[in-house]
Amino acid sequence: MNLHALAFQAVYTLGMEIDIALPLVALACGVAVFAGVVKGIVGFAMPMVLVSGLGSFLAPELALAGLILPTLVTNAMQALRQGFAAMLGSLRRYRLFLAMGGAALLASSQLFSQIPANAFYLLLGVPVTLYAVALLLGVPLKLNGKSRATSVALGLFAGAIGGISGVWGPVTVAYLTAYELSKEEQMRVQGAIYGLGAVLLAFAHLASGVLDARTIPFSALLVLPAVLGLWIGFRIQDRMDQSLFKKATLVVLAIAGLNLIRRGLFG
Repeated sequence: MNLHALAFQAVYTLGMEIDIALPLVALACGVAVFAGVVKGIVGFAMPMVLVSGLGSFLAPELALAGLILPTLVTNAMQALRQGFAAMLGSLRRYRLFLAMGGAALLASSQLFSQIPANAFYLLLGVPVTLYAVALLLGVPLKLNGKSRATSVALGLFAGAIGGISGVWGPVTVAYLTAYELSKEEQMRVQGAIYGLGAVLLAFAHLASGVLDARTIPFSALLVLPAVLGLWIGFRIQDRMDQSLFKKATLVVLAIAGLNLIRRGLFG
C-alpha cells in the first residue's frame, strides 16, 4: 500500500471513529509540519507546538493523543542521526535524569483527568521564561548540570509535567544548557531523552485511555507531516553556527515558557 492509500485509510478511519471534519484534519497536518520544522531547528518544542496548536480547535484529550506518535517517530530520527552507538552513549551519560523523569512521567500520567494542569503550567513557565530571558540578556545564570541533586530534581519535575501535559522539553533544555554542549550533541541528547520519554508517554496513555483505538489513527496521520517538517528543520539547523543555534534555542525556550504561562493563566 502506498503513502497516498495509507493517508486515505487513516483519514477514513479517523472520520469513522472521532467525527472530525476534513478541513480540521488538514489544519492539524499543517500544525504538525510547523512543529517538525521547529524541532528540526532547535531539537525540541514539538509537543508544545502540537498541543497548543491542536488544542486551539480540538478537544484537549485528542490534542494530547495526536502528539504522541509524531513525537515518538521524530525523536527516534533525531537521536539516531549520528548513529546508534552515539545515542547509547548519550543515554548512559544522562541516565539519572532519565530514570527520575521516567518514574515521574508514569506516575503523573494517571492523574491527567483528575488534576487541573494550570498550576503546573505556571510553576514550569515562570522559571523557564526567566532562565531563558536571563541567558539571552547575558546574565551569568547557570544551573549546576553535573550535580546529582540537579539531575534528580529536574528529572522529577520534567517527568511530572510531561505526564500531565505531554510537554517536558523546556525543563530538559534548561538542564542541558548547563553543560554547554555542541549543537550536534545537544540535538542528539535531546532526541534520546525525548524519545525515551515519548515511549513511556505512549505506554502511559495507553493505560490512561487517552491513546486508544479511537485516537491512534489521528496520531498516526500526523506522523508523515511531522517528519516532513523535521527534514526541513534539519536542513536549516545544519547551516547554523554554534552561537546562532544557542540563541535560537533560548528564544524558543522563552516562547515555550511564555506559552506555558498563558495556558496557566487563561487555559
